[in-house]
Amino acid sequence: MKSRLEAFEEMLSEVLQKYSETSEKLEKLKAEGKTKTASFRELLGEKLTCRYMISLYEKHGLIQKNNFKER
Repeated sequence: MKSRLEAFEEMLSEVLQKYSETSEKLEKLKAEGKTKTASFRELLGEKLTCRYMISLYEKHGLIQKNNFKER
């Protein structure tokens, strides 16, 4: 069984990875002019959810704002 810290670190890694992947997909759709599609809007919602989670980590001092690059 994982420790609480290991579980947190794994979750944080997944959130940061998901944020990065989602940002890349959004940029691709934007370049293709597909900003009004359902896929774009769904990805935007996922990105905002990840960003909210990251902001909570920052607020509580679990990660430093300087360590996260915003896209």
